[in-house]
Amino acid sequence: MRIAVIGCGYLGAVHAASMAEIGHEVVGIDVDERKVAALRDARAPFYEPGFEDLLQRTLGTGRLSFSTDMADATGAQVHFLCVGTPQKHGEYGADLRYVDAAVESLLEVLQPGELLAGKSTVPVGTAARLAELVDGKVPGALVAWNPEFLREGFAVEDTLHPDRLVYGLPADGYGEAAERLLDEVYAPIVARGTPKVTTDYATAEMVKTAANSFLATKISFINAMAELCEATGADVKLLADAIGYDDRIGRKFLNAGLGFGGGCLPKDIRAFMARAGELGADQALTFLREVDNINMRRRIRMVELAREVLDGSLLGKKVAVLGAAFKPDSDDIRDSPALNVAQQLQLQGAVVRVTDPAAIENSRREWPHLDYTSTPEEAAAGADAVLVLTEWRQYRELDPVAFGQHVRQKRVLDGRNALDREAWTSAGWTYRALGRRAG
Repeated sequence: MRIAVIGCGYLGAVHAASMAEIGHEVVGIDVDERKVAALRDARAPFYEPGFEDLLQRTLGTGRLSFSTDMADATGAQVHFLCVGTPQKHGEYGADLRYVDAAVESLLEVLQPGELLAGKSTVPVGTAARLAELVDGKVPGALVAWNPEFLREGFAVEDTLHPDRLVYGLPADGYGEAAERLLDEVYAPIVARGTPKVTTDYATAEMVKTAANSFLATKISFINAMAELCEATGADVKLLADAIGYDDRIGRKFLNAGLGFGGGCLPKDIRAFMARAGELGADQALTFLREVDNINMRRRIRMVELAREVLDGSLLGKKVAVLGAAFKPDSDDIRDSPALNVAQQLQLQGAVVRVTDPAAIENSRREWPHLDYTSTPEEAAAGADAVLVLTEWRQYRELDPVAFGQHVRQKRVLDGRNALDREAWTSAGWTYRALGRRAG
């Protein structure tokens, strides 16, 4: 098939290359000339394991191209909408300006029988509004909503081998035609027996935000338990292990620590709350406000814990921060808990050095006042305390004996409960973590 992908950020670029990988002829469209130029040169504009190899391979086949001109989407049977929906400035709601602008531009080339398939995470009701707009301008063109479920660090795998496909289809007689087109796009994935949910627009739009809200709630639940563990002397890691054996609960996403960040969970739960309020159903999601509050409190508590470890004062203390990205295997620093903590430490008088395997350049652009180093050893040189705030494998596997030779005082704060406490304490380190007794 000939496919267009509108918006070539993280979601769109991965989707475009993945669709070319399974055999389609794909053009990616984006208004950012620098991004398009990088993608044409097989240079990934973001860090994602396996993506640059996929990009080089699919460009080499001739099936994948990128453009800044929407006219190059002409003739595509399916147009995937993959533009961003950031949080509105000063509000909780999602900013749909980019979605609306992309659709308005696409209407200049969209033809009857072609499908606009939305993948962007949008407030419920957006698909129906866009379908009405499309029908008014291009009668016979189809609209479906096909949400994405990518995990940063696993985006290529999640696109080529998803755990489910969700189709939000029109109820006006065009549903079967839209479903056939999506089945053709995903033919090898459908053939593997991948579970498929066909539903209405509203349900499909809610699937992504409901899933993110559930995961955020689970993370904040265990972090609330961490607060209680600190008050009682209990151990949150052992607590999570014990309740995680219950298969109704499960152990995944029960890792207490600094909480969630990134470009999805925080803004998606806030947009979900905002939309519920617009629909008069705000009471249904009031619990998400506390989920958000618990998450933000983790950052404050980490700064407080650092002060405790540093004998009650941060002033003039040298602190190494290991991690800047909001999660490992990513260079995404949006709403990064690690950088938020680093900034607060510096504002309160600490001398902070930050390192990260992939996110230094992004961090330096957005947080230029912080000091950055290339390696954890450089960051830790002469440090009074080391904070592990992003659980990169490189940090989990540090040798505490060798690493201890770089610091002034062996004090480590494990912001992700990612280290082997016994190994670090055996090497002479004072170990602290959120929700766990001092070691």
